[in-house]
Amino acid sequence: MELADYRREYLRGGLRRKDLPADPLALFETWMQQAIAAGLADPTAMVVATVDERGQPFQRIVLLKHLDERGFVFYTNLGSRKASQLSVNPRISLLFPWHSLERQVHVTGAVEKLTTVEVMKYFGSRPKDSQIGAWVSPQSSRISARGLLEAKFLEMKQKFASGEVPLPSFWGGFRVHFDSIEFWQGGANRLHDRFLYQRGDDGWTIDRLAP
Repeated sequence: MELADYRREYLRGGLRRKDLPADPLALFETWMQQAIAAGLADPTAMVVATVDERGQPFQRIVLLKHLDERGFVFYTNLGSRKASQLSVNPRISLLFPWHSLERQVHVTGAVEKLTTVEVMKYFGSRPKDSQIGAWVSPQSSRISARGLLEAKFLEMKQKFASGEVPLPSFWGGFRVHFDSIEFWQGGANRLHDRFLYQRGDDGWTIDRLAP
């Protein structure tokens, strides 16, 4: 089959303006809970897009770990490519691709680093092996073989076997202060429903976008 021949109809239902809350977080939280209830694999997975100093975009999948009125929170190695790019250009884009529900949510905004207290609180809640993994990987750096990571993991696991794993100085997180959220719901005949929330001086404005 040619890729151009592959298609399907979107028939799960629409999204109407009368059903939109004034606050986009209310709708996002409803959709997130529905994605979890539907048994989607990794419902908190989001595509994170950043831009380097040459204007080259990069994307990768990261897990959303917290959300409130202040923003979307994720954690990472502060020496990683995304963290380095965000230190130069804090603008960011998030995409939640809930394909089986025929939904997408697109977020734009800018990041700030989380405080050490916030990072320590989350780091302490992680499984111990995940904590050790944070120490092992020089994220985005070139390595010659996987065996080096595995050997380092065993070394660090032995080192921290009898005590708590301390927070690495190079590990942290970001909060995305969002200024727009777009909700996309698939529709029949490619007449998808798209609503864009944009933050203004007097609150949120809502516009329907053509599909």
